[in-house]
Amino acid sequence: MPLPNKIEAQKLLEEHVKDEYQLYHAVMVATAMEGYAKLSGQDPDLWYITGLLHDIDFEEHPDTHPAQSLAWFKEWGYPEDLIHAVTAHAYNYNGFTTLPNSPLAAGLMACDEISGLFYAYSKLNPIPYKDIKVSSIKKRFNEKSFAAKIDRATIDRGIQALATFFPTLGLTLDEQIKNLITFFSVLV
Repeated sequence: MPLPNKIEAQKLLEEHVKDEYQLYHAVMVATAMEGYAKLSGQDPDLWYITGLLHDIDFEEHPDTHPAQSLAWFKEWGYPEDLIHAVTAHAYNYNGFTTLPNSPLAAGLMACDEISGLFYAYSKLNPIPYKDIKVSSIKKRFNEKSFAAKIDRATIDRGIQALATFFPTLGLTLDEQIKNLITFFSVLV
């Protein structure tokens, strides 16, 4: 099976994920990934679909995530870059130790955890994403008790990796937050 288009990928996601937060998280990560693909001249569809499907097995197989996803992606003939990205996004999780060695993998690592931080912030402050201030997210990033399950080290590692692949983006935590505010402004 070739890489699905956005509609097919959404249907595939919904076959395996029923939790509303996990579905929304997948769209958030996909939206962020697509934004970075456009900024850096990468394939927006590949980046979007990688973001959308990165946690497809999490609800059904949380104790081995993303092992089942990786098996499915290989079986379905998905690109090796997507498979590597999903592997690397699980660094230090369920025994996975692969670091990102591609722009796609760095992008996923840079966007995944921080999307959860944005979501948690939006639940406490129900304002449109476009109205969020960089300083507000950064303050919450530095509060370890806020959204405590969000791995700040993974966010930092992802931003550093993405900045290595795309030095012209001038990516820092502040820039990452600013970019995500822009990317997420299309979400409700």
